[in-house]
Amino acid sequence: MKIFSNFDSGNIHVVSAESPDSIQLTIPADNNTDIAQWFHFRLESHSQELHQFTLQNLAKSAYPEGWQDYDVVASYDRNEWFRIPSEFDGDNLRFSVIPEQSSMYFAYFAPYSYDRHQDLLHNAQMHYACQLETLGSTLDGNDMSLLTIGEPAEGKKNIWVIGRQHPGESMAEWFIEGLLMRLLDDTDTVGKALIDNAVIRVVPNMNPDGSIRGHLRHNAVGANLNREWQTPSVERSPEVFYVRERMLETGVDMFLDIHGDEAIPYNFVAGSEGIPSYDEDFAALEEHFKQALLTITPEFQDEHGYPKSAPGTANLTVGSNWVAEQFKCLSYTVEMPFKDHNNQPDEVYGWSPERSAAFGSEMLAAIWATLPKL
Repeated sequence: MKIFSNFDSGNIHVVSAESPDSIQLTIPADNNTDIAQWFHFRLESHSQELHQFTLQNLAKSAYPEGWQDYDVVASYDRNEWFRIPSEFDGDNLRFSVIPEQSSMYFAYFAPYSYDRHQDLLHNAQMHYACQLETLGSTLDGNDMSLLTIGEPAEGKKNIWVIGRQHPGESMAEWFIEGLLMRLLDDTDTVGKALIDNAVIRVVPNMNPDGSIRGHLRHNAVGANLNREWQTPSVERSPEVFYVRERMLETGVDMFLDIHGDEAIPYNFVAGSEGIPSYDEDFAALEEHFKQALLTITPEFQDEHGYPKSAPGTANLTVGSNWVAEQFKCLSYTVEMPFKDHNNQPDEVYGWSPERSAAFGSEMLAAIWATLPKL
């Protein structure tokens, strides 16, 4: 029996694995932090034999409440990711499986690999309206890649969509894959209409270093990119620095920052009600967008989410708040669950890559519905 994590986004520590019925594991923290939650490893062992796993010390993890009612994600072929029933006792997560094959992967959520990221970028650039550009390099020497869809012109709105500021929130890049596939589908009238009337700039992965390293929330040196937007630097947070600089050049009329939430089993959005310049026009625009999305898909709801910030109390180091205040534009953080969307539960797959991609595709229609209001 062997356990591996020596691959893209792999992250696990083996405490003991003397027998298949007692595999004890812990989750290493992001570099230079005490934040631990993301795991991804491969088991190689005898098939058709019971294996029992314990993930230990989760009371000290980043989001202990995220383990309640959570089921581990697993795959044999790295394409289909299904759920393994799991039990959490407040500190340890236990799950059992009888593998059907000799090799099996386990993860906190279905990974989105760096290879797939490159495929997404380069397939997108094949579309006549799409340009791929490298804004700069990360601290580990990876590319900060931007896709620009549509030709800039007078009167066109500037829409920005970014994902994976927190790299372990891999559902964000699955979401963006679905959004891009519809946007660049020449047979889809919503995508064509958006390209005709707006310029859409997409950063599918804001944190490639953290993604490759198997981090949950941080880049290579332990910076939480979604707390770097007021004063980013090339030395600590080049990912935000380069994207922010381009935003200041182009302007922003709508901004969507795609994330995943460990604890809340729903899809929801977080707005900008706490920024200094928030007013009735901001509120009306946010409400219009939410009502459009509620009409378009039952995968979205607006009852469960984060508490609203009091007026003037927004943290302007957060991406969506900084963008909203800087550009006086519609700016939302979009959250998806690591567990399941409880309004539309799926006991086999939970919230999945496929549903994330479909939600991204559906989001395009809400963007189109809101475009005349921007």
